[in-house]
Amino acid sequence: MLQFYTNNRIFDKKIIMFSKEESAALRKDFWTSFGKSFPRKWLLYNTKIKDVSFKFLADTKTAMVCLDIENKDPFLNDWYFDKFLSLRKILESEYIPTIIFDATYVLDNGKVIHRIYTKLPEKFSIHNKNTWRNAYVFFVENMTKFERFFYEYEDFIKS
Repeated sequence: MLQFYTNNRIFDKKIIMFSKEESAALRKDFWTSFGKSFPRKWLLYNTKIKDVSFKFLADTKTAMVCLDIENKDPFLNDWYFDKFLSLRKILESEYIPTIIFDATYVLDNGKVIHRIYTKLPEKFSIHNKNTWRNAYVFFVENMTKFERFFYEYEDFIKS
């Protein structure tokens, strides 16, 4: 238990640590529970565009719905990202107002990709089961909107 002092008051904060095995089990439970609670076939890697895929991401700090563009050919990478950028106003105004476009998103492994994403605004941790339900609702609402947008403009994006 840690104690914090602020304005002559003492606040206690519990620090909970998980072993690798416990953390892995929680991550597995999170995704299994999501799949059972919201059974549906998502678009994800089935965009029919090489190295352009939708993803659900969740970790100990945030939950996100993403579209990753990570083609090995820098020209194609930029070309697809520019296609989405040209539709940005529509995506923001009609589908997901909180969408973020990042041309230089750095993954944990150091790889730089183009990522279009939205983040769960509330505090979230995959280790905290009390935050899971909000993340699931966020995932379903935002991925559904993202997929609708993609299907609506798929011909333009692929052309």
